[in-house]
Amino acid sequence: MIKNRGQLSIQILIYSAVATILLSGFLVWAYVVITSASRAYNRSVAFSIAEAGAEYYRWHLAHDNTDYTDGTGGSGPYVHDYFDKNGVRLGQFSLEIIPPPIGSTVVTIKSTGKIDWDPTIEKIIEVKMGIPSFAKYAAVLNADVRFGSGTNVYGLIHSNGGIRFDGVAYNIVSSALSDYNDPDHSGANEFGVHTHANPIDPLPPAAVPNRTDIFKVGRQFPVPVVDFAGITADLAQMKSDASSTGYYYGPSGALGYHIVLKTDDTFDIYRVNTLVPPPSNCTNVLNQSGWSSWSIQAETLIQNRPFPANGIIFVEDELWINGQINGARLIFAAGRFPDNPSTRPAIAINNDLLYTNYDGTDTIGLIAQGNINIGLVSEDDLKIDAALVAQNGRVGRYYYRPPGGGQNRCSPYHVRQIITPYGMIASNQRYGFAYTDGTGYQIRNLIYDANLLYNPPPSFPLTTDTYEIISWKELK
Repeated sequence: MIKNRGQLSIQILIYSAVATILLSGFLVWAYVVITSASRAYNRSVAFSIAEAGAEYYRWHLAHDNTDYTDGTGGSGPYVHDYFDKNGVRLGQFSLEIIPPPIGSTVVTIKSTGKIDWDPTIEKIIEVKMGIPSFAKYAAVLNADVRFGSGTNVYGLIHSNGGIRFDGVAYNIVSSALSDYNDPDHSGANEFGVHTHANPIDPLPPAAVPNRTDIFKVGRQFPVPVVDFAGITADLAQMKSDASSTGYYYGPSGALGYHIVLKTDDTFDIYRVNTLVPPPSNCTNVLNQSGWSSWSIQAETLIQNRPFPANGIIFVEDELWINGQINGARLIFAAGRFPDNPSTRPAIAINNDLLYTNYDGTDTIGLIAQGNINIGLVSEDDLKIDAALVAQNGRVGRYYYRPPGGGQNRCSPYHVRQIITPYGMIASNQRYGFAYTDGTGYQIRNLIYDANLLYNPPPSFPLTTDTYEIISWKELK
């Protein structure tokens, strides 16, 4: 019996060791769980503080939408204490503010949240906010309009008048009218947005057919009126801004100015002396106001200049423009003061006006107090990269008569092949690059530049003063 006394002690030691190991493991596991939960909570608080920083600056911009220094006038980062509802300080958020580039409205806010009781934890979020511009449409009009066959539109279309659309629309087409009397023909009222592409839409009050062959995304009418007055820029203010930190050109003493843009961030400006005379019997048979060839015959170089710091060029005369930019943000305006309907200047484009970059880096705006014209001697395949605004007139091409009656009339320029505006069109009057008799541009490709919504050209009209969140992401 005596020789078995040690066996129980050995068993107790083994069990005790196992119990100790298990208990230690449990304690370690419990510590890890508690620590992990604590750090998760701390990260959550730090994240909330970082979000509060971004929301604070959104509030700040709502009260002063051009202050990017947190009211200090100095450089950041800008640090603020963060308190709970009981007034107990929990931590701080630190803000880095990146102001928008020239012409853009996009502000970048990087907010870092930290808690007082664990300095090893921080959360960083980046928020981009912007004020939307009126450049949300591929085409927006303030009058009845017709888009003929051969027109392809990649972007929203809206008119405060009625729309007859016989081309192909790859986004929504909307009108402020439920029905209207189409001025292109006699008869009963038609839908606010309708088509005559075979088969012709029925007349109201019939059901609106689903024409996905024409309206790929659909049509909507009636919808609220677009405040077209808000689209028109304050040309007087643009003149003032151009005179201070941009470029201002007064009356030319001739027919107007011609600007040729260059990819080295400079432009040539010419004085336009004479225009191409229309061919014999090429006359203004429709009695269109301002009709001429709008094509330059002779000009004189004035100077070559670098692009202005604020991107604004204002001319108090007619303006012709073409060329190409690379990494520039510019706006060109043509107006005369005091404003007189009979002397409102136009902007004419007869040759390609191009971007190099199509990611929002390059931006051009053209705002005419009167019309934006495509002249008689225009390129057969014309590309226009720009936001086009005809403040009181229309964006389009005059009617140049086809051959007939043994006469050549406006031949060979009465027919052009392809025009591709890339950007947006805002036209106070009826827009158009072609006519029902087959003259003008046979194919019209209107392509919307989505970058214009929050990154419009300098001084381009905005829809509101309120910033909207464009993107949000967690950096850490």
